[in-house]
Amino acid sequence: GEDEEGPRRLRAAAMAGFVRELERRAGPALRLEQRAAGGVGSVVWDAALVLAKFLETGACPLARRHVLELGAGTGAVGIMAATLGANVTITDLEELQELLMVNIENNKHLVTGSVRAKVLKWGEDVTEFQPPPDYILMADCIYYEESLEPLLKTLKDLTGPDTCVLCCYEQRTMGKNPEIERKYFELLQMDFELEKIPLDRHDEEYRSEDIHIVNIHRKQTVGPR
Repeated sequence: GEDEEGPRRLRAAAMAGFVRELERRAGPALRLEQRAAGGVGSVVWDAALVLAKFLETGACPLARRHVLELGAGTGAVGIMAATLGANVTITDLEELQELLMVNIENNKHLVTGSVRAKVLKWGEDVTEFQPPPDYILMADCIYYEESLEPLLKTLKDLTGPDTCVLCCYEQRTMGKNPEIERKYFELLQMDFELEKIPLDRHDEEYRSEDIHIVNIHRKQTVGPR
């Protein structure tokens, strides 16, 4: 009845964020809702834009590939991959699922592959995400020291010998950031090979000197002959 309509409308207004449009090379822009409140996951960070637009350059063939996004936030990167024909699972914490679902719904008419959202907490069991995806996408996932170990465990658990991990991050010079970054790449190099993608291969418009994209692969273990 009339009385329950009121509060529901108010709640909808409170939940409504602000929409960020992300132009695409082919066809209409992605429309990504953001949340003003709710921590780091709820706005489209620059690194996500840079990585999403890098995917559009076609440097990595995505059609019919299995793609997993970690720490998806608004889902910008994963949804872009799905518009390029990939079968995508975007993952983040429980509290971001509602926002991910909204953004999947808002852009589903642009998706040529498939996209779904799931909860994945770094460091926990990843059985349901097996077999290993072809690509793992990460934009701005390194900012908490305490999440480094769980993130690395998840990466090790999820990657097969042929999985390509694309990690895009904004180099931050404030406070503990440089130290956290250094530690992350140090730990990563124990199990992975890293290759920086040169700036001139990024999207010509969506690029920045302090935003890096790194291509990461599992080290090939050579057994005894």
